[in-house]
Amino acid sequence: MLESVNKSGWRLAFCQREWFVKPAHISAFLQDRPTPGWTGTQHIHLSPNRHSGFKAASLHWTSERAVSVLLLGLLPAEYLNPCSAMDYSLAAVLTLHSHWGLGQVVTDYVHGDASQKAAKAGLLALSALTFAGLCFFNYHDVGICKAIAMLWKL
Repeated sequence: MLESVNKSGWRLAFCQREWFVKPAHISAFLQDRPTPGWTGTQHIHLSPNRHSGFKAASLHWTSERAVSVLLLGLLPAEYLNPCSAMDYSLAAVLTLHSHWGLGQVVTDYVHGDASQKAAKAGLLALSALTFAGLCFFNYHDVGICKAIAMLWKL
């Protein structure tokens, strides 16, 4: 393994035809203070922006956890007491839980303003269609809980 220092002070190691940065220098780069010899101005901040909607983000995070716990409680309650109120509650909670989860996938993996807006609009349409379909199934057929019980009997 060969080492070299580039003109900006980064110590690079050459090993099997690949250049990589040593972890000690990466951890120094992730800090708010600049590394000695670093001439760039871009830093990666690990803490949230002080001017962002921290209260709204905290409330959203708490809501996601509450829906997850509610979902954990609804599944046994559905099994023990199958009724239409439980079926509609499960339809709402499952749709909301999947909408928030897929929304995070869109946020993380879809880049660009226009494509992200289109993906979020598509996700909203998919979530609305999912909820409408589950409600239609609950109203015109046996319901989610009885359908699962029928699948278990197979």
